[in-house]
Amino acid sequence: MENALIETQDGSHSLLSGVFGVSYHSRYGAIQESSHVFIRAGLHWKALQTKQLRILEIGFGTGLNAYLTLLETQRLDLKVHYESIEAYPISIGQAAALNYPKILESESPTLFMELHTAPIGTVAPVTTNFHLLKEQILFHDIQYAGEFDLVYYDAFAPDAQPDLWEEPMLKKIYDALKPGGIMVTYCAKGYVKRNLKTVGFQVEALPGPPGKREMTRCLKS
Repeated sequence: MENALIETQDGSHSLLSGVFGVSYHSRYGAIQESSHVFIRAGLHWKALQTKQLRILEIGFGTGLNAYLTLLETQRLDLKVHYESIEAYPISIGQAAALNYPKILESESPTLFMELHTAPIGTVAPVTTNFHLLKEQILFHDIQYAGEFDLVYYDAFAPDAQPDLWEEPMLKKIYDALKPGGIMVTYCAKGYVKRNLKTVGFQVEALPGPPGKREMTRCLKS
């Protein structure tokens, strides 16, 4: 089934997954959620420590997290190497229908589509400060060892993809981070936080975006 375009409450678009039957973002606001969880609680927090970041994203999806990160590299003069894993990329037509550049009033609206047209498996210098590597593989197939400063964990919710929130997958994320690296996710379910602690993370509950009481930030010490 095709993904369906939907509008969330902050006016920004999301998609309803034809594969999993759930939306890619909170219906309270796609941009609102991504900005709160991944940019403010993740990127901004880590950028206080270093201006050169290696970021791993689990779930490229609509490209919103990558686009918000790219815009922040311009605003804060960060240098980011951004790797993103996505087994089911959306079509170029679906990407072109998304209204993120318009809502964000970006001075570089064409950069959003450059994220989607960047080749799979090759590092693309989208801007001087933002290099993108996309991989079309299953999340379970990742194998990293101490490479990243920050992980955006944006898999579909546990009800849709429960195995991605169990210890084996979360251990892969722990292993992917450098010491002192962090993972941020919108999910704050109790058993997920227990699994995160079991694989070695220090787990912090933070206020969630509108519509969610909490989100989670994890530190690899």
